[in-house]
Amino acid sequence: MKLSQFKFKLPEESIALFPAENRDESRLMVLDRKTGQIIHDTFKNILNYYDDKDLFVFNDTKVFPARLYGNKEKTGACIEVFLIRELKEENLLWDVQVDPARKIRIGNKLYFGEDNSMIAEVIDNTTSRGRVLRFLYDGDHEEFKRALYALGEPPIPSFIKRKVVPEDTERFQTIYARNEGAVTVPSAGLHFSRELMKRMEIKGVDAAFLTVHCGLSNFRLIDVEDLTKHKMESEQMFIEQPCVDLVNTAQANKKRICAIGTSVMRALETVVGTNGLIKPFDGWTNKFIFPPYNFTVASSLVTNFHMPESIQLMHECAFGGYEFVMDAYKEAVKEGYRFGTYGDAMLIK
Repeated sequence: MKLSQFKFKLPEESIALFPAENRDESRLMVLDRKTGQIIHDTFKNILNYYDDKDLFVFNDTKVFPARLYGNKEKTGACIEVFLIRELKEENLLWDVQVDPARKIRIGNKLYFGEDNSMIAEVIDNTTSRGRVLRFLYDGDHEEFKRALYALGEPPIPSFIKRKVVPEDTERFQTIYARNEGAVTVPSAGLHFSRELMKRMEIKGVDAAFLTVHCGLSNFRLIDVEDLTKHKMESEQMFIEQPCVDLVNTAQANKKRICAIGTSVMRALETVVGTNGLIKPFDGWTNKFIFPPYNFTVASSLVTNFHMPESIQLMHECAFGGYEFVMDAYKEAVKEGYRFGTYGDAMLIK
């Protein structure tokens, strides 16, 4: 398929600037692939579509405050620094992106904080925007991380056109996040409240957890018309034995498996074998899913309403069917659904 097939007109007012007041009170559009029916519901009712021993698979990655603002030495120019990942703990080396990139060269120093208490030196160029920074800090590593993160802010995506507010610290994070390493939140999980998780437990719907550290490729524009030529950036992922056992048992018992987010679906499809079972994994994935694609593990998907030409929209179309999902998106715009990270949810079953 071609990139241009995933264009649609999205009014700016359809993009959610803030989350719903309560996590599980977002709207829920349900797409039934068997009947072609579209149902309008509320997210807190999602358990009505599942039974005892069905399985939800969650991504428990934790977002860290990845966006910082520093000042370039001598000129004082304001530079946005987006932390991507720590490269060498002992040397305080970080892979970052900078903006504007044209102003930053190897050897430049950047100063952070009102008192310039944190200093970093550019030691390498990795891509047109990418850089490697060496932070200069006298304390131990844990003190350094605390000081660095105190300077950062929740990295809400650029299509949310407003300044970060204190509320984002809590709401740009799932309630079950525990393994730090993501620079953006797996947005489908934002709709789950503690009350809803408790109701899952009471109903007997099982929960499994894996980790995919969601990276910036989730928001990077695709710049090729032929989707087979697009290369996803690799994301680190971990699937441990308890998750494997729950997924494979649900498969064996012919129970419904619901992937909570496209990151979970990609992880499951990365590790599934020819026998339809998954196995433990500790590594990286750059799997890019777009139509046509034959899914093996999950029988349903919870996702948000995403941006035009986004990899998430392509993934949804691969799972739900191109025409069905694109028609649902048109209806979502017409019916006033909220789009983006803080927007409403879709269940494709």
